[in-house]
Amino acid sequence: MAPIVHIVLFQFKANVAPEVVKATCDKMLSLKTACLHPTLNTPYIKSAIGGKDNSPEKFQGGLTHGFVMEFENEDDRLYYVQTDPAHKAFTTSIESVVEKATVLDFSPGVFK
Repeated sequence: MAPIVHIVLFQFKANVAPEVVKATCDKMLSLKTACLHPTLNTPYIKSAIGGKDNSPEKFQGGLTHGFVMEFENEDDRLYYVQTDPAHKAFTTSIESVVEKATVLDFSPGVFK
C-alpha cells in the first residue's frame, strides 16, 4: 500500500485570540504522538508539520494555517479519521475557534 499524505487547512474565526490560535496549532501537531495505534499502542502518524500561511499568491481563500501529516497506509488513515479518540477529541475541541477547515488526502504519484 502507498503512504497517504493528509493536508489540513484552517481558517480561524475572526475573534479568536492569537494565543488560542497558537495553542490550537500546537495541539494539532501534538496528534503525532497523542494518536496511538489501536493494537500496537504506539504512535502511528509518520510525520506532522504545520505553520501559518506566508504565500504571496493570494489564493488562500481565507485559509491561514496549514498542516501536512503522513500515514503509512490506508488502514492507519481510516483509523485516524473514523475512530482515533485523540483525533475525535481534537476535532470537537476546535469547533468554537475554526471557521472553516479543508482536508485533502493523496498518495504520492497516484493520479487516477
